Amino acid sequence: MTTTPETIEDLIAQLSLDPDPAREAIASELGVLQSIYGEDSVKIWRSPSRSGSQSPDREVQSVNGTEPGTIRYEVTLSIEAPPSDDGEESSHQIIVLVSLPPTYPASSPPQLQLLSRYIGPYGVDAPLFGMVLRTFISRGAVEWTPDSVCVFDGLEWVKERCAEWLGERMSEKKIGELMREDEKARPSGADGENVVSPEGEGKRSARSGQEPPDIPATMPPGITITEAEPILDRKSAFVGRACRITDPSQVPLILAHLMSDRRIARAAHPIINAWRCRVGNVLHQDNDDDGETAAGGRLAHLLQILEVENVLVVVTRYFGGIHLGPDRFKHINQAARNALELGGFLDVPDEVNTGRRKGKGHAKR
Repeated sequence: MTTTPETIEDLIAQLSLDPDPAREAIASELGVLQSIYGEDSVKIWRSPSRSGSQSPDREVQSVNGTEPGTIRYEVTLSIEAPPSDDGEESSHQIIVLVSLPPTYPASSPPQLQLLSRYIGPYGVDAPLFGMVLRTFISRGAVEWTPDSVCVFDGLEWVKERCAEWLGERMSEKKIGELMREDEKARPSGADGENVVSPEGEGKRSARSGQEPPDIPATMPPGITITEAEPILDRKSAFVGRACRITDPSQVPLILAHLMSDRRIARAAHPIINAWRCRVGNVLHQDNDDDGETAAGGRLAHLLQILEVENVLVVVTRYFGGIHLGPDRFKHINQAARNALELGGFLDVPDEVNTGRRKGKGHAKR
């Protein structure tokens, strides 16, 4: 290209005049991106002034280098945030830098970089930044095929990952708020003791409030915990988690690992759980109410009627001071089922449960 294009339209025009078929493919791809995201959403990227202390230019240069012939443009994408407690939906914009090396698409993939420092009120962290950078080179991300344009696929993948990340940050914030409510809003009687309903609701687990050990408990190798979105009701929250197990001896190690998380340990009932594990021809199973009377047995019954084996399910309840009565058991079961469904344990035969993920929520190791 003989001159530096001022607009995407100029760039498309220059690429269209180039006899190289690869340049024509890039021009066509740019036109498609404009039609999908809007003409104003795709712009030529310009290096910010180095005099600005907040400029991301230094980071861009270190990541992308200065290879002659590299095409750079930025795309503004809209990220849909999960609905708030009152059902309102909101969206947030992110800006992604697209860098096309001279050999794209013939023999090199594009590179994507998240330019936005915030998504909504949350500062972008290094793991998300790195995940976006590795869009076309990480296993399980976007597959790149030589001679094929793929920027759109990459941008959509980034949108999904950023939306998941935003949902996780919002869930963590909500859990933090509920933990503070749980600490300051514990109802007390005249004698200073917690007010407990006739059914036992309000009595905290003996584990609740335990300080995590200085050295967190080690998770057994190969265990991935799937965590579902919290269920909220009258200042209480119920968080379901599930994972695949292959031996009963893994259960106490997994529960100890969860209790190493201060957010979980401070809940009124941190690890209500049930599990079933088949070893050979013997089915091992057990459950724990964790202070929420009969809750563990209900989870065990849920696993039984769902015919799920080789699975541990754990529900954490944060008590906001308002008794829910029988509704709490409905929420505990639903939180557990959400985690089982999210982890894929309801989609495959018992003997080959693999814990694959789908839908909203996230997995932790």
